[in-house]
Amino acid sequence: MSAQRRYRSVLWLALALLPTFTFADEPCRQLTATGNPEYPPYLWRDPHNPQQLIGANADLLKHLANELGLAVQILYTGPWSRAQEELNTGRIDLMAGYFRTQAREQWVDFVSPPFLFNSSVVWVRKGEGFAYSDWSDLKGRRGGTLVNNSHGQAFDDYARAQLSLEAVPSATQAFEKLLRKRNDYVIFERYPGLALARTLDQEQQLEVLEPPVSSEGLYLALSHKSPCNTPELREQLALKLKALVAGPLPEQLMSENLERWKRQQSGE
Repeated sequence: MSAQRRYRSVLWLALALLPTFTFADEPCRQLTATGNPEYPPYLWRDPHNPQQLIGANADLLKHLANELGLAVQILYTGPWSRAQEELNTGRIDLMAGYFRTQAREQWVDFVSPPFLFNSSVVWVRKGEGFAYSDWSDLKGRRGGTLVNNSHGQAFDDYARAQLSLEAVPSATQAFEKLLRKRNDYVIFERYPGLALARTLDQEQQLEVLEPPVSSEGLYLALSHKSPCNTPELREQLALKLKALVAGPLPEQLMSENLERWKRQQSGE
């Protein structure tokens, strides 16, 4: 158990011993968040502190929390599948970047509006692409994706009914299976995929088929089981988020973190 979790357990135990009206009025000022650790420039592990996630999503969430007088830690909790499990159980309060689907609404509250958008694309081995213009061209081929990943409600529904997609815990595994010819294609987001391919020195071995399968908004999402998930907090987050996305900050953070990630890859 992390120090913050131990702190929160002690705090809630202490509050439980106070009169009911005091407990109800006590604000939750410390939040934990996580996300996909293979998602630059949106999120990735801090090479100087691998238990923390950094990136555009992390910077925006910290800016938002600061505006509300909150403290937030964006933690590495394992691969994408594990991060979602931590959110689902309430061991983590927030997901710092989540595509909105009906299934996910069963365990989280999404905070509108989305703060950034991302395109999911078809990745193939370079020189071994196939004729592709829409989702139907993926039928009859072996595809790869990530466990519990989403590429928008419409594509998710189509894929479940029509496509053969093998889910693995990490994008690294998905790309490796593709290059070993165990799959014909991988569905993964464009910029995180490009960043990962560069990291793995696979950029010259992979290419993207156009058009994207989807373009979806990234949302903040609060776990239903988080003790910090209250109507008041959701309203405050939504109001501040609406003001932030109306300005240039989200795109600025994307640009800054793309350069930040590139510098790290070059050893600067």
